[in-house]
Amino acid sequence: MSDWLHSLAVLWLAVVFFGFMYLIATVIYAVVMLPASVRVRARGFAAGMLSPMGTVFALFVVFTAAQVWSDRDRATAAVAEEASGLRACVILAASFPGEPQRHLESLIRSHIEEAATNEWSMMAHQTSTLNTIPRQLAEALQFTLALRPSSQGQEIAQREMTAELESALAARRQRILISQYSVGGLKWAGLFIQAICVLVTIALAHGDNRSAAIIAMGLFATGAAACLLLIGAYERPFLGHFSIRPDPLLQVMPQSQ
Repeated sequence: MSDWLHSLAVLWLAVVFFGFMYLIATVIYAVVMLPASVRVRARGFAAGMLSPMGTVFALFVVFTAAQVWSDRDRATAAVAEEASGLRACVILAASFPGEPQRHLESLIRSHIEEAATNEWSMMAHQTSTLNTIPRQLAEALQFTLALRPSSQGQEIAQREMTAELESALAARRQRILISQYSVGGLKWAGLFIQAICVLVTIALAHGDNRSAAIIAMGLFATGAAACLLLIGAYERPFLGHFSIRPDPLLQVMPQSQ
């Protein structure tokens, strides 16, 4: 779906999904209920098809939702891992007091500011790529490797800082990769086509009872719209009302000195 749709408030996003499903149900009801002869002949067939069609739609929803939840969990874990690595590096930098510590903290602070102000916006619009090298983190890693430890404690701190910076770099790569993921257009088309098929089947199965058809189609349209709304609201991990924020990174940002 488009960035514009994902950027809508939850209320308006719900209006779009529910309104679209109710519109489809209304059109199907109007079309199916007109030719009485076709309705009567198809009633027995439609009743037998209703259960498998509904099951297929449910499976479509489950598999699509599983992808969305998995992507979101991985994105959340990547942001947390990056923040944890940077925080550990800030703590270990105290083993090199003076200019080395201040320089490392400055680089980490600059990286977090860059990520929160620029990278997050790019990830939201799926324009961030691995071609962009995180200059501050790369410089911090090079600076750490160039340090000359004067004690065993500093040697251990240097190794740990190197490992934590590499972990932060790996986590950054992971969140950028996940920001490119979304439910493909073909999957969305499959969900809506299957929902339409179920609505048609419901209308045919209740062809001799208009009230029952309206109620059954309305209930299914409501349930289908709710499922599609949840998928749409969480589809893009870094865009929308429920998007993942850079708060964990901002929380570990070292203070200016």
